[in-house]
Amino acid sequence: MKLIESFSVDHTRIVPGIFTSRVDHLGDETVTTYDIRLKRPNREPVIDVAAMHSLEHLIATYLRNDPDWKDEVIYWGPMGCLTGFYLILKGNRAPKEIYGILLKAFRSVEEAQEVPGATAVNCGHYLMHNLQMAKWYAAEFAGYLEANAGNRDIFEYPRTERLVTEDGQHFFDS
Repeated sequence: MKLIESFSVDHTRIVPGIFTSRVDHLGDETVTTYDIRLKRPNREPVIDVAAMHSLEHLIATYLRNDPDWKDEVIYWGPMGCLTGFYLILKGNRAPKEIYGILLKAFRSVEEAQEVPGATAVNCGHYLMHNLQMAKWYAAEFAGYLEANAGNRDIFEYPRTERLVTEDGQHFFDS
């Protein structure tokens, strides 16, 4: 079975940042999936589940209400590994081009008084939210983005080199 593209990212070297995960061409439309990585995989504690859920609601609401971006947003949701989020947008922008909107989105969490849609009617697990921790993670990530805006490592995936034999076996770097 062919290894999917996202598994070619070297998770031992990735830092928090904004990365292009994949670009898909669907007929006349181009759609890009971005990896919004808040934590270093396998080295830092993952994001608290309740805070992650709150960040999902808060950032999705912000992005889908921003007048300049709302028509571009297809999806905002958590990674299964709880180290970040996926953002899917129409078009194909470089990660640096979405830096500004993401910084504003994460900074907006600081002002939140409640988690939007955190009711039994609107949410599949409405009791699992933590606004205070979401604010902490959002401020941490926004500060990190600001401090590292000139660092290309927060915009470019570290790739693994995989040697493939003639019969299709993969050998990984050690």
